[in-house]
Amino acid sequence: MRIRPLRSTAESALVPVEEPPAEMRAMVVDAPGDPDALRPASVSVPSPVLSEVLVRVVAAGVNPIDAKTRSGAGVSGAIETYPATLGFDFSGVVVKTPYEAHPFPAGTEVFGMASFPRTSGSYGGYVVAPSLSVARKPASLSHVEAAGVPLAALTAWGLVVETAHAHEGQRILIHAGSGGVGHFAVQFAAYFGAHVTVTASGRNSSWLRELGASVVIDYTTTRFEEVVGEMDAVIDLVGNVRADTGTRSLEVLRPGGLYVIVPTGSWPGYAEAAADAGVRATSYKVIPDGGALATIARLLDSGSVQVYIEQVFDLAEAADAHRAIETGHTRGKVVLRVSDG
Repeated sequence: MRIRPLRSTAESALVPVEEPPAEMRAMVVDAPGDPDALRPASVSVPSPVLSEVLVRVVAAGVNPIDAKTRSGAGVSGAIETYPATLGFDFSGVVVKTPYEAHPFPAGTEVFGMASFPRTSGSYGGYVVAPSLSVARKPASLSHVEAAGVPLAALTAWGLVVETAHAHEGQRILIHAGSGGVGHFAVQFAAYFGAHVTVTASGRNSSWLRELGASVVIDYTTTRFEEVVGEMDAVIDLVGNVRADTGTRSLEVLRPGGLYVIVPTGSWPGYAEAAADAGVRATSYKVIPDGGALATIARLLDSGSVQVYIEQVFDLAEAADAHRAIETGHTRGKVVLRVSDG
């Protein structure tokens, strides 16, 4: 019987690592506030426990949930102590592992999600993360590109693949298709054969068609319910925060179709409204699944899926990154450059 090695030759190439310092630079908040609440600080390097790995962060993704949390919404209620280091997404290099034969030995380039706010976040030089929330960084991507993937791509994967079960011929409508989650959702749905309709601003039409959308509706000029109908599923990344997008979405679903909403706070009554309309409905929260992330990494390396990074800021410019996110009009992802690769 042939014993399979723990790592292939390609996987065994490791980056040199140094013992982490006691302190690291980070961007923290002392209390909820506007983007200028983010300030630079020197904080203790976190210590991994049990199955966690310690990662030197090269780049950190910036997501709408980060800005919401900083402002006092999002997951701010679960922050137990301040100052707090925000951030979920990271790409970097493992510097400490739970045991010698761990699948991600020191020197492995990885990307994944931190357990913020249960632990400190990724807006700093080092972060701890559960082993099951991490995967090897796609070889074809830089750390900056990889940092834009985890939360957005895993959310899109959960919405499109695990919840809507995208398949050949299925008709899926995706709202806000040009954003971080949206541009991955479009690609996953198209990859699995669905007929994808997207709402977005007109400037993104050609790009979204390149990503796999069959129909792009400019929400600034056209009401989507006037041009589409009998959809099998709607992936709603807007909700009723703008122009009653959620309520109008129920009108275009076939009987028994599926409505999936992410920003539930924008429409607390979505479940009752869906039941009255004769369709199914569910909310969705991202699952930081390293196995799914590894699958996404293979799709990225094969060229079947791509990540689009619109803006890159240095860590000290985190406030500007949050201001960019809060416009609600970024294409793809915003990333912080934390350290040299």
